[in-house]
Amino acid sequence: FVSRFSHSEFELYFEPNFIPVKIRAKRIVTTVHDFSFRLFPEAHPKDRIRYFEKNFFKNIRRSDRIITDSVYIKKEATELFGLPDEIITPVHLGVDHDVFRIYQSAMLESCRRELGLPQKFILFVGTREPRKNLARLVEAYEELPDPVQREFSLVLIGPRGWGEGDPTRAKNLGSRVVVLEYLDTKSLALAYNLASVMVYPSLYEGFGLPPVEAMACGCPVVASNAASLPEVCGDAAIYVDPNDVRSIAEAMHRVLGDERLRTDLIERGLQRAKNFTWE
Repeated sequence: FVSRFSHSEFELYFEPNFIPVKIRAKRIVTTVHDFSFRLFPEAHPKDRIRYFEKNFFKNIRRSDRIITDSVYIKKEATELFGLPDEIITPVHLGVDHDVFRIYQSAMLESCRRELGLPQKFILFVGTREPRKNLARLVEAYEELPDPVQREFSLVLIGPRGWGEGDPTRAKNLGSRVVVLEYLDTKSLALAYNLASVMVYPSLYEGFGLPPVEAMACGCPVVASNAASLPEVCGDAAIYVDPNDVRSIAEAMHRVLGDERLRTDLIERGLQRAKNFTWE
């Protein structure tokens, strides 16, 4: 691919994924989504870490401008890794509000039947890998009182990733934990609509799209207080310590049991989500 362009020079080369390759251009703009490859190497396959260690810092300094997904990642870029502040611009991600929105009940019930979703459930969306902290989420779910577990299942949507981040072998939970590998975008939006609460206990995110998608769909959000998530979710989420199982369990229990709080989170979330558009 690169060799096709190696003998031409372009006005602008935009690299949306961390490492600018050897394309000749008068200006280079690169997006750096996060620094998990350095801060959480255990959350990636070893060959990916080797590739980033060999190529990232050597190539990123070729960029005339760097885009980060959040102010938080810009601060890491400058304070931890010495990249020049003046060339870094945070640009938040967005959601498609034509898809991620509130749907009518008939469509929701049709989706529930098609996907085999429970009547009431706690939802997680994302790759099942260590950084997403699913082992503690499952532990927190196990700490919920039995009547709550009987009423609310735990639904995990997303593909299997790598490492020890897949908690689907959780003992004694049986059918209370439902795993769906991949959903198309419309089905995902409907699943957010159907969920009683969306829980995102990630240890580290450069932005974190699922909480915003959930908010746009009228689903209350419980989120980790780590990294960029407070910047993204603002006052529209209940925050937890992602390293504290009890903190996660108590927040879930609180949201599920307090209808006034749920209503407030839904209203705040709908307003917060409007801040994030691809335009």
